[in-house]
Amino acid sequence: MREDETSSLTRKTCATGIICSGGFTVFAFPNKNAKPAVDTKEKRDSIPNMVRIFAAVMLLSAASVFAQTNPTAYDALRVVGNQVNRDFVNRVVSVTGVDGNPQPSTWRILIDDPNARSGIREVEVTDGHISSNRVSSRQVTGTPQGATINPARLNLDSSGAYEVASRTADSSHIPFAHVSYTLRTNERGDATWIVTLQNQNRRPVGTIYIGANKGTVTRTEGMFAGAPMDAVVEDRREGDVEDEEHSGDNPIMRSVRHTFYRARQQAQETFKRVRHNFADYIRGND
Repeated sequence: MREDETSSLTRKTCATGIICSGGFTVFAFPNKNAKPAVDTKEKRDSIPNMVRIFAAVMLLSAASVFAQTNPTAYDALRVVGNQVNRDFVNRVVSVTGVDGNPQPSTWRILIDDPNARSGIREVEVTDGHISSNRVSSRQVTGTPQGATINPARLNLDSSGAYEVASRTADSSHIPFAHVSYTLRTNERGDATWIVTLQNQNRRPVGTIYIGANKGTVTRTEGMFAGAPMDAVVEDRREGDVEDEEHSGDNPIMRSVRHTFYRARQQAQETFKRVRHNFADYIRGND
């Protein structure tokens, strides 16, 4: 090979040390003093962008985890028992939480307290800690005076109530973004979850009543696609029951009632999976 040809091949050396010319390849060692092909300024500029993207992803992940790990109603009741008065868990009148995603950050618990002037103590639990503890004159609409929740017959935590309500909403083709909860006794003295589904603007799109003992959906308000917002379907019987004809129903309500019973059966299957007895929980037996 002539000297001028060798010089030409040397000029064609690529970054990997491969020389290509005239149909044959010659391997050469890369030049250690060669400058990198990538502009270091671009590298420096890209690092802050990567840091910002990483930070944004971490914040979104943290927000998602936080939304999923807010304390449940059972958790809040245990905080009351541990930090205020252990006997209060047997004297609960109602438990409420708003704007859950799916669980709220704050639970307000009304307690039958004979030492309070009005007979009612209001305790708020925020992020697992007592944030307020005061005497209150507040009463829960629809709850008989002095009625308290029987812990032994409480088999549905707020997380389970969410699962049952979510299953019912899926059957109803009702999308929602937030959930508000109320646990209280009904006129028969049975503990009942009242779960209100809300859209992104916090406007109610439907309400579901769920028996906290057997997980039965006993009433819906404004549920099921195609039904008017004031459509109410109610059947307080627990267990498997048949869809019955009602002579006063119009075609829309007949369809709504049929969907109600189908959703109720599906919700019952969900309850079997999420059933959680409060007495066992508070004793640490689960």
